[in-house]
Amino acid sequence: MVTPQALDQTIVMKRVFLTGASSGIGRAIAHALLARGDEVWGTSRNLERIPKMPRWHAVRLDLADPLSVEAAFNAALAEASYFDVVINNAGAGHFDAAEFLPMETIASQFQILVFGQIQLIQLALRHMQARGEGLVINVTSLASRLPVPFMAAYNAAKAALASFTMSIQLELGNSRVHVVDLQPADIRTEFNQGVSKSARVDRRYDAKVARTWEVVERVMKNAPGPDLVAQHVLKLVNADRPPPRVTVGDMFQSKIAPLIFRFLPQRLRLWGLKRYYQI
Repeated sequence: MVTPQALDQTIVMKRVFLTGASSGIGRAIAHALLARGDEVWGTSRNLERIPKMPRWHAVRLDLADPLSVEAAFNAALAEASYFDVVINNAGAGHFDAAEFLPMETIASQFQILVFGQIQLIQLALRHMQARGEGLVINVTSLASRLPVPFMAAYNAAKAALASFTMSIQLELGNSRVHVVDLQPADIRTEFNQGVSKSARVDRRYDAKVARTWEVVERVMKNAPGPDLVAQHVLKLVNADRPPPRVTVGDMFQSKIAPLIFRFLPQRLRLWGLKRYYQI
């Protein structure tokens, strides 16, 4: 008789390249993978934020710099020899009225959340296609479908990455290289503390901005922790045929709201989101 312990021993350990590993969702994913016995090459802009642990290799990567992206991946690949899994998780946010968003801010959000991650996807796919197998997990956001007010650049960038991911899924067909769109809803991390804000004051938006941020902060405090996302990542890593898209969060945000919104006309979607954010 095969015991659960014996089944656990049959799990093939993976070599994983993970961006944004120093905090929040990325850190939880790294710890879950390491606990399972995997080997992780985790990235951060500041290597001092990566804890020194067995099988956790610290890699400096700045998604704002295309040269850093290529150098970091190639150096890690040379050390690892191959990657079974590449996880695009690193991110950043900006909170401001879309009307006043500087083009430099929009470009920065797209470089970090879209262009840098696409660059990594392409590097990973070339390597995995040559091996004949592999898994890429792109951590986008439920905000790609249910946008957060005053985070237009973030919403749009996440939607762009989600669309790019689906395009790759179409093109790969029955390949043994799988690409998954992992969409967290609100997850309790320190993400909000890192969100940059404009100092601009405008009476047309001030009250709405304040109310929206109050809701965002309150929801974040009551949201599930990042370990929930990490557990879903483990399921994806272990799956022979992972699903193309997974939404992670509390029951309302991850299941009920997306289902309802799928069938609503745009006018009612906007009404519902305005009510939710009290604007």
